[in-house]
Amino acid sequence: MSGRLWHRRPPYGGKWESALLAPVVLTLVITGLAFSTPREIAFSRLLPAAPALAAAMWPVIPTILLGAFCLLVMIGLSFVYTDLGTPYTAAAIVTVTLAAAYASHVRLQREDTLFHVRLVADAAQKVLLRPLPRRLQDVEIESLYLAAQEQARIGGDFYEAADTPYGVRLLIGDVRGKGLTAVGAASAVISSFREAAYDEPDLKGVIRRLEASISRHSAAFPAHDLPEHFATALIAEIPHGSGHLRLLNCGHPPPLLVHRGETRVLEPTAPSPPLNLAALIGDHYSIDTVPLAPGDQLLLYTDGVTETRDHSGEFFPLPDWMRGQDLAPPRELLDRLHRDLLDYSGGRLDDDIAALAVRCPGTRTQEGSGVGHHAQ
Repeated sequence: MSGRLWHRRPPYGGKWESALLAPVVLTLVITGLAFSTPREIAFSRLLPAAPALAAAMWPVIPTILLGAFCLLVMIGLSFVYTDLGTPYTAAAIVTVTLAAAYASHVRLQREDTLFHVRLVADAAQKVLLRPLPRRLQDVEIESLYLAAQEQARIGGDFYEAADTPYGVRLLIGDVRGKGLTAVGAASAVISSFREAAYDEPDLKGVIRRLEASISRHSAAFPAHDLPEHFATALIAEIPHGSGHLRLLNCGHPPPLLVHRGETRVLEPTAPSPPLNLAALIGDHYSIDTVPLAPGDQLLLYTDGVTETRDHSGEFFPLPDWMRGQDLAPPRELLDRLHRDLLDYSGGRLDDDIAALAVRCPGTRTQEGSGVGHHAQ
């Protein structure tokens, strides 16, 4: 007989392991009440509930054994109370136990299927959102990804980082839409960035490559829920040792920069079209340049962060939150953000969340006014 009919390692610990004892506890409680209360109450009629409960959490063989134990209890009760209606209750125990064993078998099959689906999803996520290096040149980088649904592994939010001849380049974005179509579009954008970031000397060339990739993907794989895919995207470039940061923002939430202790919201000087919308509203891209000093921190994020709501419907105040973090290291900063977002929302997220925290401890700053300038 298959080993999984007898034993299956529980997927959770702690409280879940304690809950596995519930069918045993229920059986013992019903047995104790059946022997200690008057016959008229007939608690023994509740014995079929024990194997029925076991089917929800136990493998097949333990479920059958519990049903057999309940049957023995019922037979023992028949020697104490001769007119307890033992044949009817015994028949109910046998019937429920057989049904519970079948239900347990079906549940195990579905759990196995879900387990393998999650393995595939985990592998897909490692390809789509592969672990980023914690340091590129002198730039520290940490990432955060939170799925709105607990069972989800991948979605339409994406990020990437590359150490190129032109500096460290970062990408973060969000494909509009849900499901596998959004994942496919995100994969197309990331794959294009991984090549274009090394090939194109200018950020406008990179973004045009991404635009072409998502356009081709949208034409080849049209979405069922949307006429076509489009995505917001933000590319940040930190040239090696230059003391400044270059940004190209295509409809994405503006990043936050902690520059010399002051938190700034880096709104684009001029709007650039989201990916796959350039044909409709023009392909006029603008690049902003801002000073970068040693120890400055940059936070890139998707709109799931700022659109997280509390019980009263108020949005998460990300700039105010950032001002209270006292230049925490990137990993600690994202861990705090994760914890505070869950606390703010009451543990429930309505949208996927992606974020990159970047710190430049070795960047040599250039003298400047401290105010970003615009490059055409």
